[in-house]
Amino acid sequence: MDKTELKQRKHPRLKHYDYSTTGAYFVTICTKNKQPVLSTIVGRGLAPAVELTGFGEIAQNNLLLINQRYPYAFAYDFVIMPNHIHAIIVFKEAAGASPRPTLCDIICAYKSLTTQECKKIAAFDGGLFQASFYEHVIRNKHDFAAILKYLNENPMTWAYDKHYIK
Repeated sequence: MDKTELKQRKHPRLKHYDYSTTGAYFVTICTKNKQPVLSTIVGRGLAPAVELTGFGEIAQNNLLLINQRYPYAFAYDFVIMPNHIHAIIVFKEAAGASPRPTLCDIICAYKSLTTQECKKIAAFDGGLFQASFYEHVIRNKHDFAAILKYLNENPMTWAYDKHYIK
């Protein structure tokens, strides 16, 4: 097969955007092959519960540790669904060395550390997460509010989610 015949993967990041900039980012991280290994959604309607698996607990702990590893960044809010994670990552103003790690650096480290810890409790081949992740630069307070609402309502709409697998 000729290299020109290979499907070229679209680069998901904005060209010329500095992903270490102060602001908020909406991130979605999917498990490899969308396997439902992070949680289960119990119940339906207005108050379903997200019950984390051992992998999900590790994923949650590592989200909460982002601020310890990167003092200018933190997970504002998140939901850990069976086969994906939605999170709002906020970068605060920070004094110090420049350049600082980017959103991609932080998410790649998060995925790596989470996978390493999960491999300590269960043997599996390959990675826990898909190679890339989805991000959206949150542009204003209305965008932020809409994303926060989507994130918090995600368990209620799980059966209709594009990532849903029975």
